[in-house]
Amino acid sequence: MIAIITGGSKGIGLAIARLFISKGYTVLTCARKEQHLKKAAESINMSFPKSYLYKVADLSIEKEVSAFTNWCLKIGAPDVLVNNAGYFIAGSCIKDAPGVLEKMMAANLYSAYHVTRAVAPAMIEKKSGHIFNMCSIASLNAYEAGGSYGISKFALKGFTENLRLELKDFGIKVSGIYPGAVMTDSWSGFDNSQNRIMVADDIAKMVFASTLLSPQACVEDIVIRPQLGDL
Repeated sequence: MIAIITGGSKGIGLAIARLFISKGYTVLTCARKEQHLKKAAESINMSFPKSYLYKVADLSIEKEVSAFTNWCLKIGAPDVLVNNAGYFIAGSCIKDAPGVLEKMMAANLYSAYHVTRAVAPAMIEKKSGHIFNMCSIASLNAYEAGGSYGISKFALKGFTENLRLELKDFGIKVSGIYPGAVMTDSWSGFDNSQNRIMVADDIAKMVFASTLLSPQACVEDIVIRPQLGDL
């Protein structure tokens, strides 16, 4: 079994990769920084040899998407695709510096769009597969300092819903993941000693659990927030 997990070198992506590997999957992943990928590979492959394979790629650049997806498809058609690549820039729709919206759209929307378009035909051919898009609670409601990030995540939600409609008759499931605050680099410096916000494993467990259902069942939305609510 093969899972493509973009942005799988740290945080939520790495947590998802570790869990899928522990369940027998080979994970194909990418990130912009090789040192993070290499560190993750060294750790995981000690226990699960040749199970975490990676390629350095910036998926906000379309030609790098093509290089990554071509590499993946040479290894095999994926059973699972997790579009997790992306990042956060706090801002304001009115005050953002020129180019911020374009960066957020390229990293958070276009990466998922182009990766999916490249690998979905292989899933369609075998009439099975599960695609997860890492949206956000920012896809559901506007919030202060969301700015261009919020716009990109609302757009990713729209892509997810359209994809669900288009692929359902091919036996391919599509799920949107909508996490609240998770202890990742986006929250670096936050004191989570009181367990106020979630950990990456919480998201990974929900993603994997969604793959265990019967073929006729699809979890369309995974909304998961800290127990005490959003910050």
